[in-house]
Amino acid sequence: MLILASLLLPLAACGYSPGSRALSGGAIGAGTGAIIGAVTGIGPGAGAAIGGGIGAVAGAAISPHTLNLGRPLVGN
Repeated sequence: MLILASLLLPLAACGYSPGSRALSGGAIGAGTGAIIGAVTGIGPGAGAAIGGGIGAVAGAAISPHTLNLGRPLVGN
């Protein structure tokens, strides 16, 4: 799971402000976590909670100058 998370980290978020990057990172992380949780047996709810938290933190922490995937569909 750690390897998959490290591969998905560059796609952690879209947007310009830390808030929008945290929201999109949390959504991407929750979706990915739900899938991983269902496959590994911890359950999709627990996986979504863990993935959403990691995605939100990563999205807020990564600078838009480091990784910029463009304007988000919702927000800004």
